Amino acid sequence: MQVAAGSDGIQKLLAAEAEAQRIVGEARKAKGDRLRQAKAEAEKEIAAYRAEREGAYQKKIAEGSSGSQATFQRLQSETNLAIQKIQSDVKVKKGEVLDMLMNYVTVVRF
Repeated sequence: MQVAAGSDGIQKLLAAEAEAQRIVGEARKAKGDRLRQAKAEAEKEIAAYRAEREGAYQKKIAEGSSGSQATFQRLQSETNLAIQKIQSDVKVKKGEVLDMLMNYVTVVRF
């Protein structure tokens, strides 16, 4: 009976080992499933975030292009004002400069 009891104990140990392997296998499978699910959810969140940022970028570009038109008009008016100021300065100082040039050209110095 001793041999049968020892054999019965070995069978119980083998059965317990098989059960432990089954439990570990199921746990590994569940972990793999959770990782795949987490990865899929993360990819969805990344895609949503990327779409949101792309939309914000496109909106910013659209605003910038209309802003560049306003900037162009502002610079154009500033340039026109600067040109008018230069032309008025030329009209004011033209006589002075001509007199000074005539003086240098007509006066002979030894």
